[in-house]
Amino acid sequence: MEGQIIDIENKRIYPGRLTIEAGVIKSVDELKDAPPRFILPGFVDAHVHIESSMLVPSEFAKMAVTHGTVATVSDPHEIGNVLGVAGVEFMIENAKTVPLKFNFGAPSCVPATPFETAGAIITAEDIDYLLSKPEIKYLAEMMNWPGVLHRDALVMDKIKVAQKHGKPVDGHAPGLKGEQAATYISAGISTDHECFTIEEALNKLKHGMKILIREGSAAKNFEALIPLMKDHADQLMFCSDDKHPDNLIEGHINQLVVRALKKGHDLFDVLQVACINPVRHYGLNVGLLQKGDPADFIVIGSIETFNVLETWTDGQKVAEHGKALFVTKPCSPINQFNCQPKKPSDFYLKMGGSQVRVIDALDGQLITRESWFDASLLDSDSQTSIEHDVLKFAVINRYSDQPPAIAYIRNFGLKEGAIASTVGHDSHNILAIGVSNEAICETVNLLVENKGGIAAIGKGKQKVLPLPVAGLMAKEDGYTVGNKYQEIDLMAKELGSTLSAPFMTLSFMALLVIPMLKLSDQGLFDGERFTFVPLFKE
Repeated sequence: MEGQIIDIENKRIYPGRLTIEAGVIKSVDELKDAPPRFILPGFVDAHVHIESSMLVPSEFAKMAVTHGTVATVSDPHEIGNVLGVAGVEFMIENAKTVPLKFNFGAPSCVPATPFETAGAIITAEDIDYLLSKPEIKYLAEMMNWPGVLHRDALVMDKIKVAQKHGKPVDGHAPGLKGEQAATYISAGISTDHECFTIEEALNKLKHGMKILIREGSAAKNFEALIPLMKDHADQLMFCSDDKHPDNLIEGHINQLVVRALKKGHDLFDVLQVACINPVRHYGLNVGLLQKGDPADFIVIGSIETFNVLETWTDGQKVAEHGKALFVTKPCSPINQFNCQPKKPSDFYLKMGGSQVRVIDALDGQLITRESWFDASLLDSDSQTSIEHDVLKFAVINRYSDQPPAIAYIRNFGLKEGAIASTVGHDSHNILAIGVSNEAICETVNLLVENKGGIAAIGKGKQKVLPLPVAGLMAKEDGYTVGNKYQEIDLMAKELGSTLSAPFMTLSFMALLVIPMLKLSDQGLFDGERFTFVPLFKE
């Protein structure tokens, strides 16, 4: 293999030849001349929940390799909350069937909090078992930051298990700064992907933490954090966190590389962040274009466009000109889905005050705000206000038959119908938003019938994308799933939603560990005070 070698370590580009034997780089030799194509290490997504792509790992791989991704640092927290250790092992086994280098973490927070109903528990003993596996490279994001701050015994036991295995601990500490951030980091937590201001990131960098610049389908922090590249390239990584299938069709970490270069950042700094830092931090078995490394690399046609011509892992070409060169095998779904169909009356809310507390969703953010709304302005039949964009939001326990938890939400913009999903971080119960009890009930029952998925109803039609693998992932290939998702996403927008990714935003409205106001199957929750709060006030 000959071309222009991009030597990130030594910050130089030179004509050279790779000699590969048995999947390993035997030598990297400098030449006087070589073809005008560029050879460099492949990209690594430093934090991603594969489940959020709605694809099993093998199908995720088939799309990611076309964009130059050779490896991921994957947190199977989502399927862990549904199926426990068995779910993590499903991901590992499915990932082994394809040549992308998946590196999984042991989920640290299953369930994420005691204020919601998950499908499983992963104990410190389970984490010890998982971390003994070669595929498990780290303790996945420690979302229970209050537990860390207060040195909760169970939380600290999990961190100690990771330290016993010599594995890094990922963080999750949105908004923490100052003394709280220092206390959190001092527990041994090494990364954070939740920063949404540069001030927060700089504070955590000061205490030795590494910052992941996240740009996913819902949370988009690239613009806010990319100025860090100038002085902190050695402490940064790129990640997507949550990437929906339609966005994965368009690109992956390669998109962040191009955007960073267009902002004038140094090529070698950008590639250190995209290719080198995750491999070093997590101790991944991923080659960095050095003699003796696994032959993992990509070939691009231009530094300006970073158009990926070829992707190689372990000396095998796995993608060329936008197409994966391997075939995936059908998977056998595993799931846990035990609730029964609902009735419209199940979503009727007895009014308990003159003011109702409202979740204000924010486009492109996982955080929410809180506001109050005059309950007398709600329609007496629908119990919503389309005029003021105050819609009913329900979370339904999918692991057993329980009454729905009901609240109000703003900024989804639906003018008719409803949308629903079983991708509902972190416990993945059923989440539904709609203009009436009847519409909400209809979408919820679509998902009950299909044992998981995303759905929309309205304008005399209904659409559903079944997700039979844990209620999170489809069986089909990524392009089919991506196209089906786009159709339902478009339908949600035709019903009135002005959000850029309504289903991705919906999936985070039950995520209690991200402030401010969220709804679990047990009730309305204040993520700043970490306590339930009443829906009404006089």
